[in-house]
Amino acid sequence: MASSPSSPDFSSLLLRVNNYKRILQNTIEYRKAWPTELKPLIESVLKEFLAQSGLKGEVRVQDRIENLESVVLDLGKSHSGISENLDDTDIKRTMIKSNGTLIYQQLFNGKIMVMVLNPHIEGYGEPKAPITLEILRPEELKAGFMLRHLETFLKNITEWEDYDDDLPTKTPIGFQPVGFQVDVPNE
Repeated sequence: MASSPSSPDFSSLLLRVNNYKRILQNTIEYRKAWPTELKPLIESVLKEFLAQSGLKGEVRVQDRIENLESVVLDLGKSHSGISENLDDTDIKRTMIKSNGTLIYQQLFNGKIMVMVLNPHIEGYGEPKAPITLEILRPEELKAGFMLRHLETFLKNITEWEDYDDDLPTKTPIGFQPVGFQVDVPNE
């Protein structure tokens, strides 16, 4: 259809409209995958992980808002071993530690965001913001990816528990000219 001199050429905009329609259809399809495929897969893998690992925790489904649901692996809370003495009394307030959480959150567009909440001690500093590991289309989320997410989660919570400010120092073997910096990567 040829455009007349008085009417604008919408051809490039119509390509964008078609792309927009495709994205809207993807959202519908992605949302359908959550209850039938993704939620059962996520629950199953996380429950099996808890069973095999012996870690104390629970897998919870948060489904109060349709199409914004999540499946959460929560390692719970525990006594931090730290308590605050209250005034001049023998009363102590125990500080509770949240042990860390791995979250699979359904986004508004049906994609799945994977996040980690590091451990933190209530009343001792501010908890870190959630760490987004990745955002996946439903067809991309497989059990193997979940193992990688669990590995990252365990790495993060282990590093939090083993926190110190020591940086590994390595001195390369060999001649080091004065004023010449050699960067040695951390392992």
